[in-house]
Amino acid sequence: MTTDVNVPELPESVSDATIVLWRKKVGDTVKRDESLLDLETDKVVLEVPSPIDGVLSEILQEEGDVVEAGQLLAKLDVLETSAGEKTSAAKSADKAGNKPFVLEEIESPADRVITPSARKMLEENNINADEVPGSGKDDRVLKEDVIAFMQQNSAPQTTHKSSVIAEKQKYQADQPVSTATQSVTKNTQSTDTAGQRIEKRVPMTRLRARVAERLLDAQHNAAILTTFNEVNMQPVMDLRNKYKDQFAKKYDVKLGFMSFFIKASIEALKRFPAVNASIDGNDIVYHGYFDIGVAVAAPRGLVVPVLRNVDQMSLADIERNIVEYVDKAKNNQLSIDEMTGGTFSLTNGGVFGSMLSTPIINPPQSAILGMHKIQQRAMVENGEIVARPMMYLALSYDHRIIDGAEAVQFLVTIKDVLEDPARCLIGV
Repeated sequence: MTTDVNVPELPESVSDATIVLWRKKVGDTVKRDESLLDLETDKVVLEVPSPIDGVLSEILQEEGDVVEAGQLLAKLDVLETSAGEKTSAAKSADKAGNKPFVLEEIESPADRVITPSARKMLEENNINADEVPGSGKDDRVLKEDVIAFMQQNSAPQTTHKSSVIAEKQKYQADQPVSTATQSVTKNTQSTDTAGQRIEKRVPMTRLRARVAERLLDAQHNAAILTTFNEVNMQPVMDLRNKYKDQFAKKYDVKLGFMSFFIKASIEALKRFPAVNASIDGNDIVYHGYFDIGVAVAAPRGLVVPVLRNVDQMSLADIERNIVEYVDKAKNNQLSIDEMTGGTFSLTNGGVFGSMLSTPIINPPQSAILGMHKIQQRAMVENGEIVARPMMYLALSYDHRIIDGAEAVQFLVTIKDVLEDPARCLIGV
């Protein structure tokens, strides 16, 4: 008995998705709800779980293919729930006098399992399966094992050289490429091919392409200006150091700097509502709520999950939500709803060492606050030079809706609140 694996329902406004990674191979045993593959849309990466306990018998769509909701991706052979029983596919095969399709074995003394792609290469190149070491589970022979064997074997037939090279290139192109892998590959190439000018072409992911599109839209469709200021972080650092242990013990979450900046931003947004507004055609929409986007660097690109109704949150609530979003972003588990909307955004380039930058607005929002690295600098206080932990702040804003004076005063308000956090308590 087989079960179909179909593309799940895609988020609203998303028409199709691209297969970026198969986590399982044909012949692998999978458990119910175990991830089979990753689908990438313009906005998020979706995991497709196995609907049953079974064996992956057939893959119908390859990595890089574009698929639509409901489209057939693969087939699973159902595993019997009783321990020690054969799969239903194996029982059917036994009745017919055949071996189960899912394992596709080549005759050998050890009854080793060989994947279909590896079997095809073995047959095409007249290679004995017993001579090829397997690197898969239970000594399973994979396609890459055959490729490695053919490269290492000193006497392959010359007629098959082009086939080997083509298969190797196809295998390498099919693998997911991480930033770290690209770096290692690049370093290896520059070492092994000294004097050569190496280029590598990698298709842009859908998420990266969507980010690029939105950034270009923001620059083309908004009159973006940036104003700067600096803030003395000593008061916030002192407050944090004084209460961080008690805070962590009571709320089971660390007290970071982002929650202070969000609280300060809320205070400034209340005083300057145009910064919390957006343009819709010829209308200005003033939002009576505060949904704050926090930029997160995810493995597949920049994402901006949104904290809803932040003015009603405590510092602990903000920190918990940020930690949850960061974890989801790292594991590609953010949903469309969690990244939709937002009236104002913050981005912290300081965690990567940035001293100063001009952040780009996240449309349809009208402004974004850029945070940067905290660094000890010489400052003059009461006629004396003292060292203070300073941070540059940058506010990029849409000049069509926000005047320069409003932008400057908005940023000064954030500076004042952070340099004297008690202002939030007494409302001055």
